[in-house]
Amino acid sequence: MTASSKLFGSKLAARVILACLLILGAMLRLIDLTDPPLDFHSTRQLRNLLVARGIYYQISPDADPQLRELAISFSNRVGEFEPPIIESIVALTYAWTGGENIAIPRILNTLFWLLAGIALFDLARRLTSDEAALISLAFYLVLPFAVQASRSFQPDPLMTSLFILGLYSLYRWIEEKTWRWTILAALLLGLAALVKIVIAFLVGAIAIVAVISAHGWKRFWKSPQVWVMALLIILPAFSYYILGSGERSTEYFISWTLDLIQLIFSSKFYLQWMTFLGSLFGLPLVYLSLIGVLLMPPRGRALLISLWVGYFLYGLTLPFQMYTHSYYHIQLIPVIALGLAPIAQLIIEQTARQGRFWRYALISLMLIGVAYPAWVSRSILVGEDFRHEPAFWENIAASIPADRDTIALTQDYGYRLMAFGWRKVSLWPLSTTLMKVRGGGIDAQKEFETRTENEDYFLITAFGQYERQPGLQEILINYPIVADGDGYLLFDLR
Repeated sequence: MTASSKLFGSKLAARVILACLLILGAMLRLIDLTDPPLDFHSTRQLRNLLVARGIYYQISPDADPQLRELAISFSNRVGEFEPPIIESIVALTYAWTGGENIAIPRILNTLFWLLAGIALFDLARRLTSDEAALISLAFYLVLPFAVQASRSFQPDPLMTSLFILGLYSLYRWIEEKTWRWTILAALLLGLAALVKIVIAFLVGAIAIVAVISAHGWKRFWKSPQVWVMALLIILPAFSYYILGSGERSTEYFISWTLDLIQLIFSSKFYLQWMTFLGSLFGLPLVYLSLIGVLLMPPRGRALLISLWVGYFLYGLTLPFQMYTHSYYHIQLIPVIALGLAPIAQLIIEQTARQGRFWRYALISLMLIGVAYPAWVSRSILVGEDFRHEPAFWENIAASIPADRDTIALTQDYGYRLMAFGWRKVSLWPLSTTLMKVRGGGIDAQKEFETRTENEDYFLITAFGQYERQPGLQEILINYPIVADGDGYLLFDLR
């Protein structure tokens, strides 16, 4: 369902606004372009930085052999949760541009996000109108959480961008049922699931509803397009996560789903989930989007309901992340954005019947509605500066004798020390919320005897964690401090 431009006066005006929104979205994501990747879930971003570095040094013929060996060992240390697709793209771009640069993954993910935004706009336009689609796109581009998450060096922005492009292609397939859209939708959705398997819940839900919408319950199995689509969607992720990494995937499922499944039987879990969503999106907007689902045309309503069902099942499968890890909700951004389109359409149609003054009043409110979150997004990024971090960690690395083994109570699993100081350490366990959820604790004496048997030094940089572990403090007080720097302590265990 599309409509002529009732609010902005012409199709051209709507296209100009579309271009302005895309430019604004790009500008917001390119703020502080070269700041170290500590602005959003630093552990995950540093992990990807180390993996990309390892690939880059592997493919660089002129790289220093010692640095190459270190980079590869660091990459192997961080583990492999999904195929290193975005990391490989970044590493190849490093090689093409002449070296490592944190701006590169931010620019690439921004480009992916904007391209997907164009598809999101056209999908919302087909379901409602140009003006309503612009509101959806504005939410998608300027929401502070969306700005931070979509520019981060993680697989999630690419996963979500591919999903949006696949969703758009799937809708076009429903409209036309051509082989072109069959192949394109399947490849994009299959690649999205390969990039990160968690999107499979939404991919599976939307694919099932799309097939039934296009062919009905009784006839879908007769369509060769359906079978080709199913094969292309399932095969990439199945090959990697089941055939190639089945043991690791099983361990992940046991650790994060089966071991934590008791959470979903508590009302507290759903309250925490909703509260967390409110902190990311604003609960009023979430509720408005859900109402918007009911106002969608039948085909759009079915598709959006399937996406919400897929998201809910996804949340039940990874319950702990639903109220602790914001980037696990990045795929909800386009879902909420699409749900807001019918609400916007209803308001626009009512205002279009009013006088010119009221139309201008609505346009003014829309501008404020875009400007405020855009300013918040900008303020968050410029309000944090991490440019001092590399030198800080280089200094710590220099204080540790190169030929000695070190265990550390440190941030981000030691990734900062590896990324900026080129030093690898053994890790002392952190006292975390997850540990409490699992019902565990730290026996300091037992852990110390086991973990420090072959270590020469004990490094402390995470002082908040150090204060939570008085047992460790009581042990280390018996060892001399050989370095007491600004932000770190180094104990001699010999």
